[in-house]
Amino acid sequence: MAERRLLALCTLLALVASLFLLWNLRAPYAFLLTLRAEKLAALVTVGAATGAATIVFQTIAANRLLTPGIVGFDSLFVFIQTALVFTLGAAGHATLSPLPKFLGEALCLTIAATTLFGLLLRRGAGDMIRMLLTGVILGVLLRGMAGLAQRLLEPSEFAVVQQAVVASFNVVNGGPLGIAAVTLALALAALWHMGPVLDVAALGRDRARTLGLAHDRVVFTALALVAVLVSVSTALVGPVTFLGLLAASLAHAAVPDHRHRLLVPAAAMIGAALLVGGQALFERVLGLQSALAIVVEFAGGLLFLLLVPWRDAR
Repeated sequence: MAERRLLALCTLLALVASLFLLWNLRAPYAFLLTLRAEKLAALVTVGAATGAATIVFQTIAANRLLTPGIVGFDSLFVFIQTALVFTLGAAGHATLSPLPKFLGEALCLTIAATTLFGLLLRRGAGDMIRMLLTGVILGVLLRGMAGLAQRLLEPSEFAVVQQAVVASFNVVNGGPLGIAAVTLALALAALWHMGPVLDVAALGRDRARTLGLAHDRVVFTALALVAVLVSVSTALVGPVTFLGLLAASLAHAAVPDHRHRLLVPAAAMIGAALLVGGQALFERVLGLQSALAIVVEFAGGLLFLLLVPWRDAR
């Protein structure tokens, strides 16, 4: 049954992608298809990376209300963009080459996250609460520092920062996109391979170790893959904090199974379908009158508020 639902999700994603590519297609066909295909690849990459990363992070944290953004990915990205504009100015920021900028941001985010995980989990992966609280505090600190620097910027420079920190899929460079897509494929393959051990890790540290699992090593490896996925997707288009929560919650509802070899692909496909379908709606129906990231954050925030009392009731 779960496998059939996974196949249905794959079919849904294919239909949504076809709709995005072909809806209201006009001449010149080759040019428009090339632009739409590049944007489609970015939407699928970011949506799949965010959905898969959130499923694994929730398993490790043993909490379906959390997303990887809680450890400060978004705050660090905002701080990096603010620091770049503060030091280089608006003109200098605009002249940065997309590929080196993407690689630098992805590397900074990945190193910061893995360092945080390594330092805080060195006493064992049972101390997840301390790691999460430290991530929250660091996120608040980074946003405070970024806010202070933004107050010192010129109005034109501040506008550049505001544009840079909002996720946008309208202009995605092919070089960073290719690297992000390859990284996503490798990370998803690694998570699929880890599926059975993640199933055991979901039982809890004590039970997993009783069954012979090297729990702490599995947790750190999984968190490192989560850091890579979220860092690459954030550096590519910007932060989309609550997309993962939407994708993970819908994946658990669509595929009611504990096996991560089903849940991870389900969340990846749902995350991709949400972004592709949402972008198609905004471009073809609403005429880009709003930003997709803003609506995703709003819907994710509402879902979070709905999930809190539901989990308390359980």
